Amino acid sequence: MDIVVKGRKTEVPERFRKHVAEKLKLEKIQRLDAKVISLDVEVSKEPNPRQADRCDRVEITLRSRGPVIRAEAAASDPYAALDLAAEKLDARLRKQHDKRFSRRGARRISAAEVPDHVPGAATLNGNGLPAQEEETDGVPTKKIGSLEVKGDGPLVVREKTHVAAPMSLDQALYEMELVGHDFYLFVDAETKEPSVVYRRHAYDYGVIHLSTDPMVAEAQPPAAGGTLGG
Repeated sequence: MDIVVKGRKTEVPERFRKHVAEKLKLEKIQRLDAKVISLDVEVSKEPNPRQADRCDRVEITLRSRGPVIRAEAAASDPYAALDLAAEKLDARLRKQHDKRFSRRGARRISAAEVPDHVPGAATLNGNGLPAQEEETDGVPTKKIGSLEVKGDGPLVVREKTHVAAPMSLDQALYEMELVGHDFYLFVDAETKEPSVVYRRHAYDYGVIHLSTDPMVAEAQPPAAGGTLGG
């Protein structure tokens, strides 16, 4: 595998290409991720003089059989930007490597142990029905999380609440790729509103932002939620 270095609206000198090969040690990267397919480094320059301290940007993209890992940084020169981006890449590779290792080392739990490990998991009685299930007026009623479902109501497999720190769109995309999901719910750092990034086709992504509008909320009944469009 070779490292592909390219410039976007800028020339990449040979000296910098050699520095990239010295900085990004393929042997070290392959020890952390043995399934690496390609490693691309893109260098770009911001012509705005007001951003002189961040005029050079380096983006590193590592593709493997797992999720795509990206790391980017900006600085006053491409060498400093490369050093910062390389540090981020190393940290993310180690995080992914440790995550895989912990998953392999984790033991399987029996069905009887599930309620002790998974908050909100249903407990079955001797008839194989949820222990919280009751009958009201002849209609079976069961408690699922904070919902009381009668009969064949909506099936809620699991209810979870997460405490999320606001993050940028780039960080949300990275987190989505890191966990290997097709979508990722996050709080946008700029708007402080809930948003969702999702995978569309190949390496294309989409993002949905939610915002509250008091006028719309008063004029219309509550909606069931948004859908992920194409």
